[in-house]
Amino acid sequence: MQLTLGQKIRELRKRDGRTQEALAEALGVTSQAISRWEANGGYPDMEMIPAIANYFHVSIDELFGYSSDREEKIKRILEKANTVLRNQGFQLYQGSISEEVESCIDLLRIAADEFPNEPRILSELAHSLYTWGFNKYGIKTNYESESGILRYDTEYNSQNPYFQEALSAFEKLLKAGPSPKVREIAILRMTSLYMQVGKYKEAKALAEAQSSLVISKEMLMPNTAEGAEMMRYQAERVMSLLCELRIAVSNALASKISLYDSDFGQKMESALITLFETIFNDGRCGEYHQNIGNLYMHLAHHESHIKEDYKKALEYFDKGFEHFKEYETICNKDDYSYSAPLVAHLKPIEKDDLRPLGENFWQKEVKHFPEDFKNELRKNIKYAICFE
Repeated sequence: MQLTLGQKIRELRKRDGRTQEALAEALGVTSQAISRWEANGGYPDMEMIPAIANYFHVSIDELFGYSSDREEKIKRILEKANTVLRNQGFQLYQGSISEEVESCIDLLRIAADEFPNEPRILSELAHSLYTWGFNKYGIKTNYESESGILRYDTEYNSQNPYFQEALSAFEKLLKAGPSPKVREIAILRMTSLYMQVGKYKEAKALAEAQSSLVISKEMLMPNTAEGAEMMRYQAERVMSLLCELRIAVSNALASKISLYDSDFGQKMESALITLFETIFNDGRCGEYHQNIGNLYMHLAHHESHIKEDYKKALEYFDKGFEHFKEYETICNKDDYSYSAPLVAHLKPIEKDDLRPLGENFWQKEVKHFPEDFKNELRKNIKYAICFE
């Protein structure tokens, strides 16, 4: 007990950035006593154990290193939450999410109380809160009448209690020592959410504290290997940059209504499609079928809503439909390898690597098309799945 407990106290103190003096003051002992515990020269009285566990927001079992039961319970909670969230699919708009997400949030709130500072729990909770807050209240935006530039209605968005709770969970998550990938996704969501609720200083401070694109992992990894491994890292760098370019262009177009609804905007998205399809010149686009499918669907929306050119809209819709169907097929395969020259060394896709499209994906996809266009879709049995 002595060896394990002393090491655990030191580990938790370092995790939380606390000094021996701060811990000693909180427990009503001397800093020398803390030093002795951590150096295995003694251990605290048993009556003090609950106070130590409470100080670090951990269970007594965790304090003593009995983590197997804890880990198993966390695993069950995360699996249950993940199943609910995966079933919601890709589309996120107000009213698109089922009520079971709210029950999932309650489960994760209880788990966060039971396992404070557990990054995996906090991550699922934060993302679930954001998703449900968006579903329940949406995000209000306005275009300035003169400039046509998009502005968030921060007064309205900041009143969303789920957004405020999500930010609190994200902030706790960053302090809890998450994995690099979890941290990356959290920061990406946090900067956007800060902006949406009007916390621009917080968003800027968080963004400025991060590394630049030039020294990101994807940019540097090709310099760490040779041969086939180097080729894989180069392919990953190309695809990471392309996917981020797609997001950057889409966001830039959406920020100004005159661009979003213009032929220029459609040319930009068409150019992105050409770039994707040139890279995957054999048609085996793997997980990127979903990216290309989304671009085609955006073009279909433009043609049907702005130009009312249903013939052209159907052409785009069909191409997007085929890409999504191929993506769905890959989700159910045991393995899948890329073969186009530039990306042939990408890591093969294994079953369960990809997130399924989710329930009612196609019903949600066609919901916001004009009714006349939906009637055109109904004429072709190929699209029956969109209306089941």
